[in-house]
Amino acid sequence: MSRVSRALWIGSVLLATGALPARAQAPGTGVPPAAADLPAPNPGRPTVSAPATLTAVGYLQFEQGFLFARTSGQFSSQASLNQVTKLTVHPRLELVLASQPYAHSIVDGQSANDFAGVSAGAQVVLLHGQGAKPTISANYLHPINGGTAPGLDVGSADQLATLLVSSDLGKFHVDTNLIITSQHDDTQRRTQNGETLSVAHPIMGATLAVEIWRFSQPLQGSSCAGLLIALSHSAGRSFVIDGGFNKGLTSTSTHWSFFGGFTYLVPKRLW
Repeated sequence: MSRVSRALWIGSVLLATGALPARAQAPGTGVPPAAADLPAPNPGRPTVSAPATLTAVGYLQFEQGFLFARTSGQFSSQASLNQVTKLTVHPRLELVLASQPYAHSIVDGQSANDFAGVSAGAQVVLLHGQGAKPTISANYLHPINGGTAPGLDVGSADQLATLLVSSDLGKFHVDTNLIITSQHDDTQRRTQNGETLSVAHPIMGATLAVEIWRFSQPLQGSSCAGLLIALSHSAGRSFVIDGGFNKGLTSTSTHWSFFGGFTYLVPKRLW
């Protein structure tokens, strides 16, 4: 891991954990006086689909996760950490910093510890929606450091563009993404495309998400797909925990992956 990449990740983690001060409470209530005015987190995890809606303007949001995957075309197993920091600076503009600071992989019986890269970019709302009227956004991420860890099903991409659509249909929340990346190896570069569809529904105090996704694999001349099931739960006004699994649906997909993590919205506006 380069010094710059390490500093970016450590800084974001310190901000996330260091921004958990004990807040003053209203006398006799046990409740922070401004708690009712705090915006809720808007997690992009744990599904492959990301929401078209943005986080609250002026608030930092951190998304931390752990993933364990088994039986892929590139490795026997892999355990990795991932982190995304978001800051919306305008109702239509969100800044994004994404990283995978650590990945422990077993390839052909040999273990390796790698850094999987840092990317930065932005998401722009093209159309604000409400309820059944969809919100439509576009985002773009470009690598700051490409990393050396073996990739999952989608392979190594040096840039990524996504069209995102989100809407609420009764008690169901729907996110769908159309994704284009530039994929490469030592000798060639190809355009990769992907589609995702995630449907979420509240259940027993939590939210159940079921997702189907597919990506082309142009360097292998094939495609991969998966079925993802996840649960998330609000453990506080600013804190959401999640966990779940993904089952590969094609022979070139990672057979199984399991994940867990949290989303934290710092309860203090920066301006």
